[in-house]
Parts: sequence; C-alpha cells; structure tokens
Amino acid sequence: MPSRLEQFQALAARQPENQLFRFSLAQALEAESRAEEALEHYRFCVAAKADWMMPRILLGKVLLRLGRREEAGTVLREALALAVAQHHEDPERELRALLADLG
Repeated sequence: MPSRLEQFQALAARQPENQLFRFSLAQALEAESRAEEALEHYRFCVAAKADWMMPRILLGKVLLRLGRREEAGTVLREALALAVAQHHEDPERELRALLADLG
C-alpha cells in the first residue's frame, strides 16, 4: 500500500495543475521532514489562487523553519490580509503572533 506521500506524488504527477493535489503533496512532504521540497508546491498554490489563505500560512511557516525570515514575513503579511478580509479570527491571531515574533 503506498504511503500518503506516494499517493499525492502520483496524483500530482498525473494532474500537475490540480491545486488540491499539490497542496496535499506539500503537506505530505512536510510530514516527512522534506520542507524544502514542499516549498514549490505551496508556491504553486499561492500563485494559482490569490484568495487562498492556508497555503500562504503554511508556506510562511516553512520559510520560518528554514530561517528565511524576510521572505516568511512577506508571505505571512499576505496571509494576514486574507485572514482579516475573510473574517478568519483564529488564523488572524496566529498570524499576528508570528509576525510580532519576527519583529
């Protein structure tokens, strides 16, 4: 039986423009401690849908873990703007805390 990662790798390979497959693949890569590889898939999702907040949050967090603070700040500020506009209070609080820690 293929792993979750293998399943999403196969799905994304067959349908590389499918945003949900790429998003799920990024999450599966992260779960396997392959954050650097997850970046391209989160970036694809961010570029594909301007109002999709969650891949921006997760991309920002990955960038933070990789020590790319400036880039993370930019992405997290975009996610915060979406959280506010879409009335997502919990993500808004989390994003404000992450950005405050960035200084």
